[in-house]
Amino acid sequence: MKPRLVFVHGIGGPRDAAADLDEWLRAVAAGARDAGHGAHVSALTGGWAADARFAYYGDLFRTAGAQGGPASGPASVGDQDDELLAALLLEAVDARLADPEVSAAEAPALRHARTRLEPPAGAQGAGAPARRVVGAVTSLLAVPGLRTAGGWLSARATAGMLGQVARYLNRAESDGTGTLDQRIRARVAESLDPDGPNIVVAHSLGTVVALETLHEHPGPLDVPLFVTLGSPLGIRTAVHPRVRPHPVGTPASVGRWLNFWDRDDIVAARPLLEDFVRPNAGSVVPRSRRVDSDGAWVHPAAKYLAQPAVAGPLVEALTTHAGR
Repeated sequence: MKPRLVFVHGIGGPRDAAADLDEWLRAVAAGARDAGHGAHVSALTGGWAADARFAYYGDLFRTAGAQGGPASGPASVGDQDDELLAALLLEAVDARLADPEVSAAEAPALRHARTRLEPPAGAQGAGAPARRVVGAVTSLLAVPGLRTAGGWLSARATAGMLGQVARYLNRAESDGTGTLDQRIRARVAESLDPDGPNIVVAHSLGTVVALETLHEHPGPLDVPLFVTLGSPLGIRTAVHPRVRPHPVGTPASVGRWLNFWDRDDIVAARPLLEDFVRPNAGSVVPRSRRVDSDGAWVHPAAKYLAQPAVAGPLVEALTTHAGR
């Protein structure tokens, strides 16, 4: 039996799940080669090393109520999403400004974004949080190289994609079968194998989704390795308090948890997850490690997966659990 390799993506626009699966596998293969596991590369890209799945849920965000689209409920619902996104951005910007290695070219844009996220007293009313967010993102896109390297089209489109984090964590937008966050976790749960080992690799918002999915899985599950990349789980005000169950802990099914962050990844504020995640019954807690990618925009999953420090343990786990 091949182990199940489950990739869980983060925010973004519409995706071609098959193309993304191929890109992520090729990134792992590149990192594995650099980590000294070249003999396993063809098995990984050829599909012999693992039953690889890309747990796609991005289409669930394309519903009424999406930022920039028609509202699905009271105006306050959209404002709540934007207020949460503003708090998330503010903490991420503050964390980046506190970094002594922040560049002189980046700092002015960060300070300007911060000013826009904290409007003068009295700047309220319907739509005010959204205007703050779009204004702040406009400033952030002035960071040298960020717009082109990040692939963003506009501040409004970028704010809409970032708003997916708030829409998930606010746990609203019911379609009669469940709230948005419930439907997203159900998609991820469908990709898990209840009968064999699962290596779960999650990126960005996907780290929150995967963590919660593993916690609420109804039956026995074997997850010898859980890998998180560029995780926002540690963002104190906007993310961490809203993660379920709380206090945040390692899922019972996880045998090892590796967490990777890049110093230049603005999403991964407060990256040392072991400082606040409780151990499971097996005493498993996250083990965080910094990686350093080239370029102005280091958040994409493929950049993390191509790191030998990430791909090496991943391939080793797949090899260890093959045939179990």
